This record gives sequence, C-alpha cells and structure tokens, in this order.
Amino acid sequence: MKIGFVSDGVCPWNVGGIETIEYTEAASLAKAHEVHFFSLRWPGMKRDFIYKGIHYHAYHKTHRSKFYRHRRRSIREAIAFSLSIFNIFGYRFDVIEVNLFPVLHVPILKLYCKLTGCKLILDVAEVWDKDYWVRYLGAFAGNAAYIYATLFLKSADFYIANTSDTAERLIKKGVNKDVVGVFSPIIDDKRLKRINSIKKKRQIIFSGRLIKEKRIDKFIGVVKKVKGHVSGMNAKIIGSGPERAKIVRQIRRDGLADTVTLAPFYSEKKKNALYRDIKSSSVFLHMSEREGLGIITLESLALGTPVVLPSYSPIPNDIKEMCVVANERLLPSRIKNILNSKNPSAFIKNEETLRRFYISNVKNFYSKIFRDLGIGSGV
Repeated sequence: MKIGFVSDGVCPWNVGGIETIEYTEAASLAKAHEVHFFSLRWPGMKRDFIYKGIHYHAYHKTHRSKFYRHRRRSIREAIAFSLSIFNIFGYRFDVIEVNLFPVLHVPILKLYCKLTGCKLILDVAEVWDKDYWVRYLGAFAGNAAYIYATLFLKSADFYIANTSDTAERLIKKGVNKDVVGVFSPIIDDKRLKRINSIKKKRQIIFSGRLIKEKRIDKFIGVVKKVKGHVSGMNAKIIGSGPERAKIVRQIRRDGLADTVTLAPFYSEKKKNALYRDIKSSSVFLHMSEREGLGIITLESLALGTPVVLPSYSPIPNDIKEMCVVANERLLPSRIKNILNSKNPSAFIKNEETLRRFYISNVKNFYSKIFRDLGIGSGV
C-alpha cells in the first residue's frame, strides 16, 4: 500500500514527543509499504528525498525561530504549511495519517481524500476547548480557531488518540467511539527487557529537565521527610537545567548532601545506564506540575520501578492508574511503605495498560485499523 504521513514537525530534524511517535510509526510501516512524509522543511532537509526508507516532501522552509512566535505556534507558518500541502494532490495514497495540529490543513486533506478515495486518519494528542483557544490566541482569533477546529474535527475515517483522556474528549465532541483508537508507541519495550535484573536499593530517583515546573524543590522536601523513617535510603536526581544551582543550595541547606546525589543527563549512548539506575531504584518520584505523557514515567513502570505522583499531577489518567497517587501530605508515608517492601514492583497497578505504549505493537495496531477501513490485507 501507499501511506502518507502529514505533520509540520518531523523527526529527527525537529525532535519532540509527537514527532518521535510519528517517526516510529512511519519507520515501522515503511518495512512493508511505501511511506511518504509531508512536512515543513527544517534545517538539514532537502525538498524531496528518501531517508531510512521513507520518502520525504518538505516544501516550505522553516526553523524554530519562525515556527514559534511570542511563545506560541506561528499562525503565519501554519498557513504556509497548509498551503504547501496542496502538493499532495500530485500523489496517490491508500491512506494518510495527519497530525491534527495546526488544524488549518485538515479540510485540504479531507478534500484530497474525497476526490481520490483515500482514507483519512487523524492523529490527536490534544483536544482544546474554547477557553484554551482564547487563552492561546486571544479573544477574536481564539474563538475563530475554536469554531474552525470543531467544524473539521469530525472529518476523519479513524482517529488515533494518544491517551484515554484524549479519546474521551473526542467522543464528547461527537466522534463515534468505534473509530477511535488509543495508541502512543513511545516505549522501546524490547530494549528495556534486555536490561539485566538488578537488586532493588532503597533509592528514590528522578530524571528530567531541572526547570521550575518539575518541582525538584518538592522532591527534595519529600526525601527529607522520608529519610528519618527509612534506614539506609538515598535519592538520586538525574538532569540538567537552569534550576541546578538552586537545587544544590537546597540540598545543602536541608542537610541532605550525604543522601541526595545530583548527576547530569546520560548521553544517548549511555541510555542503558540510566535504565539500570531506574531499575535498581525502589521509587520514581515525579513531582512535576506540567507534563504531557511523561515518557520517563512509562519507562520506569516498564522497568518494574513504581512511580509515585502527587494528586495534582497533570499526567493522563491511564498512566496515573498504574502509579501510586496521593495527596502531598501523604506521599512520604506511601514512599516509606514502598522502600520497606521486599517487592517494590508489586505497587505497580494495571500493567497491561503499558502495551498501548510499546513500539513493538505498531504492526498489530495498524493491521487492525487497515482491515477495519477495508484498505488492504493489513501490515
């Protein structure tokens, strides 16, 4: 079959969570089908080329300083990208998978599908309400964008939601639940399974950017409260960022210099060392107040290390349901119970949910979609 992906951002030239997921899916499908990717032309990209078995078509030049203006996505770049998508009419596909954002391009692709008989799949990571659109774009543009997005949201033949929360929002908007699937292939489950079994230490761990929103100050506060109740415990913070100096001062001020270790990010070549650190820990404590899927959280669960979250955590519910979630006041006692347990992994709940995030499930997931849409024999 011929499959087209459409997204303004594209990995590895513009790396982000959604871009990584789309690349994973496209690369897997390219092993059995002819896959094309239509995107903006990021630095280092040619207009038309083949990279690792995927055909790329990038017509409008951009870079991050143009892509984001005033801390939000550029409307000008969104318009330019959408107009460049008219080039797809020079190709014929059996199915196209389209990133919902920046929304402007969706009716163009719906028209393409209507004229060619191609099936349209919308990849949806977020469903914004009117208030969010207004906060993001202002009153006039926000209201117009909300009406436009709502009008064309029900244009697709199938929808791939990144979480159950997103799927529920789609259904509330009037999308038929029978054409909504939940899937986010972001965990390299085969790689994680190769990490050797390691004896658990009484260690609390975190890995991520050292920025204010990650609330490392609260992480340290919880560690301080737990320390007096669990002998031989320690904590490790892995990351880099603008809050590092402040974190070092807090560790010293709270008398935790012998308890809390602060280490920089591991390079990609040493990623297995990070995984071993997580696997040998008894708790992954994630106090962040701003988070998407939280890939490191899912990786921790897949490595058998329970994740502890505060009640305010914005991490989606289908991930929270696998974690230990509690009011901030109760977190120290919850962590104490896990650290004193002979089997910390037993605190992980609903592990079967992890399959939604396994890279190895791309083939089976798309095979079912294609069969249901009647476009070939599967993957």
